[in-house]
Amino acid sequence: MNIEEIRLYCLQKSGVTEDFPFDDEVLTFKILGKIFCLSNLHSIPLKINLKCDPDYAIELRERYEAVTPGYHMSKKHWNTICVADTIEPALVYSLIDHSYDCVVKGMPKKQRNQLK
Repeated sequence: MNIEEIRLYCLQKSGVTEDFPFDDEVLTFKILGKIFCLSNLHSIPLKINLKCDPDYAIELRERYEAVTPGYHMSKKHWNTICVADTIEPALVYSLIDHSYDCVVKGMPKKQRNQLK
């Protein structure tokens, strides 16, 4: 997988925008202004940070070597995923979906309704 595949997948979701709010290296994907996915474009191998349910985050870290506590993020709510040949693209897409859903779930009902 590469960043362009991740980018296209994220942007097809309702209400998603992309930007570089920190510098010209860290690409973020937001839902109505709330980050659900980010990546340093210069990291090799490619890594993405995704929001995650705390219990599921621990389970993923125990199961997959490519999943670690979120780099420069809340270790409780974020994971860093090393997107390399060791992790299946289907799992990466599933974790992106989970992150998106976690952020949407935390939004007020009015904002959630804007996404439909």
